[in-house]
Amino acid sequence: MASSIVGGGNKFRDYLSDEELKNTKWRNGPPSYDVVDKLFEQERTNVWAEGSVEEEVQRLLKTWEMEIVHKADPNELKTMDPNKFTISINGRKGLTPAESAKLGGSYNIFLQTSLPENVRLYNPDDETFESSQNLFRSIFLRGFAIEILHVYSGPPGIVYRFRHWGYMDGPFKGHAPTGQLIELFGIGTFELDKESNKIIKAEMFFDRGELLGGLVKGESNVASTCPFMK
Repeated sequence: MASSIVGGGNKFRDYLSDEELKNTKWRNGPPSYDVVDKLFEQERTNVWAEGSVEEEVQRLLKTWEMEIVHKADPNELKTMDPNKFTISINGRKGLTPAESAKLGGSYNIFLQTSLPENVRLYNPDDETFESSQNLFRSIFLRGFAIEILHVYSGPPGIVYRFRHWGYMDGPFKGHAPTGQLIELFGIGTFELDKESNKIIKAEMFFDRGELLGGLVKGESNVASTCPFMK
């Protein structure tokens, strides 16, 4: 998992050199991580030594997240094998890249739920990739940072604990911004192909309520249909 960044690029992610930014097919243009990286550097729990397993897993996680959110062409994914890759959230059925795309990808994948629609604080069925990205970017104006807290086992079977955090600087579904810290903790796994060293399976386990619960603390201008919030 040695760093493959060449010719400059992002401090914490691979495959973002000037040449790659120019020649990659991006969903909405080349991504910029200046804002969220500032939050990450200011508030991360640990500064992992370069070359340590924690630093390498953290770089892999951040690079993988960058690719699944921003790259438009599955054939340009470098951290994972698009022909073998599946992702599973909280023990649900593993999804291929094509299945993930149909659900709207990104936040719609990570916030899947079996709750009845009338009690969902966030309903993935009502959101597209674009609407979900716009929503959470407008909430976390300083970015939604992620870090590795602990690595339990190294490659090819990686198990890690992570922290995802940001500040509610914008509104959420009619709830006013609070400016408060929102934190989400969880366990993740990556299974790497022994030959290509690319991710072929990812799993994450976390409580989505840690994220969504913090986003509905502000004053609401929308009548609630949730019986638990009346």
